[in-house]
Amino acid sequence: MVVVGVYLLLNQVQVTTSFWSFGRFGGFGPTLLPLLVGVAVLFYNGKSIVGWLLTGLGLAIIMAGILMNMDIYFRQTTLFNTIVMLGLLFGGLGLIARSLRSA
Repeated sequence: MVVVGVYLLLNQVQVTTSFWSFGRFGGFGPTLLPLLVGVAVLFYNGKSIVGWLLTGLGLAIIMAGILMNMDIYFRQTTLFNTIVMLGLLFGGLGLIARSLRSA
């Protein structure tokens, strides 16, 4: 029940992205620099801690930028469909909670 409820609920969600910006920096280029420098350092010396830190930091900045620029909307649906989705979800959660209760 929980899986079907979550599937139906998430099926009604629409995710879009807006213009890329990260803080006061505009565009994608400045957020890509730590990743590129880190990769270059790693090609020079694969055991470099600085290279691994820059690469990890660059990936973290890019992932944070993607998450910060996401717009999530719940698509229009009928009240009946919403009640079915939420009923399946919370009914299933109730059954799971009851099964975890000690006898």
